[in-house]
Amino acid sequence: MKQEQIKTLIDALAASDLAELEFSENGSTLRLVKLAALGAAPSARRPGAVRSARPEAVAQPAAAVAPAGDECFAPLHGVVHLQPAPGEPPFVQQGQAVEAGQMLCVIEAMKMFNEVRADRAGAVRQVLVRSGQEVEAGQPLFRFA
Repeated sequence: MKQEQIKTLIDALAASDLAELEFSENGSTLRLVKLAALGAAPSARRPGAVRSARPEAVAQPAAAVAPAGDECFAPLHGVVHLQPAPGEPPFVQQGQAVEAGQMLCVIEAMKMFNEVRADRAGAVRQVLVRSGQEVEAGQPLFRFA
């Protein structure tokens, strides 16, 4: 099994409602289990996104879980997009007030676009990533005041 294939399976599990995933190929078996499925409280990874369909891909909605504290975390590994399209204004900017449910950015993973939305009202204190940057699951994206 190749590392890229394993990474793809991890991203697919993270973006789904599944608790575990098992994959076998050529006599090798890989079993992935989410921390929540083991009864452990996930501390390093706090998803805050709802998946949505774009013309390029069709996605099933995932449950939204509010990030704790004053940060918004990446729900999965992918490329972050801070604006809807090149040349358009960003979804949010530093200092901007946001409402609960407002789109903050989009993370592209496996040709699927996953919306990251605010879990509560507040003001964007700091944007911690740049558009086009690759982010890891659990990585902070925004800080709120």
